[in-house]
Amino acid sequence: MVAGSMTDSSKRKVFKLEALQASCRSCRLHELCLPVGIPQNDVAILEQIVEKSPPIPKGSHLFNAGDNFSAIYVPRSGALKTVHVDEEGEQAVVGFHLPGELVGLDGLASDRHSLTAEALETTSVCRVGFDQLEAVARKIPALQRQLGRLMSKEFLKAENHLLLMGNRTAEARLAIFLISLSKRFEERGFSPVEFNLPMSRIDIAAYLGLASETVSRLFTNFRDQAMIATEGRLVTLLDLAQLQNLAGESAAEGAL
Repeated sequence: MVAGSMTDSSKRKVFKLEALQASCRSCRLHELCLPVGIPQNDVAILEQIVEKSPPIPKGSHLFNAGDNFSAIYVPRSGALKTVHVDEEGEQAVVGFHLPGELVGLDGLASDRHSLTAEALETTSVCRVGFDQLEAVARKIPALQRQLGRLMSKEFLKAENHLLLMGNRTAEARLAIFLISLSKRFEERGFSPVEFNLPMSRIDIAAYLGLASETVSRLFTNFRDQAMIATEGRLVTLLDLAQLQNLAGESAAEGAL
């Protein structure tokens, strides 16, 4: 059974690159980002320290491992991936960042970035100087609480990724990944059952700790089992319940 009719999903925008309004008060990411719960007058103060960047071309870096930490970033459009490179030059994708999600917290502990952030497609971001943000947050308790919530959410996401890389099967890892994307797209007003993947199969494999051939095979298997349909990077979740069952059963096995 299809999870959500195409009539319903057609009323939502499929996730894709599009320009978003720059003003915090008029931005449609308002309910996901720093201004949540902040009085309008205080949002105007926050806007004064938010810098809107020009578009970052696909494949370009927002920051590199080893760069000085001075700001956090919030994508307004497009998407980013964060990558860790070990001493032997091996790369691991540690996160994908959609509009409204914080990027750059990896530099908070040591004042230097430990990760590299790369644009998966042409991406626009808001840059917020961290020293300025801390100063403003001290004056606006609601901003201080919201910043703490967002930081906690990002750290929890990293922790969940480590759990995902545990004893779960390859099938469960991909199912959990697709379900997570579905929820994140829905939070942004996009269709939860039909979306364009901003990342490549190779990136997904690197994130899930699998071989790229395995990820390609899993997409084929899921498609053959009528759980999903794919056309290029466009994915339609045809049976969300089956994906959830696969993820849940495997999660239970991994907890034993």
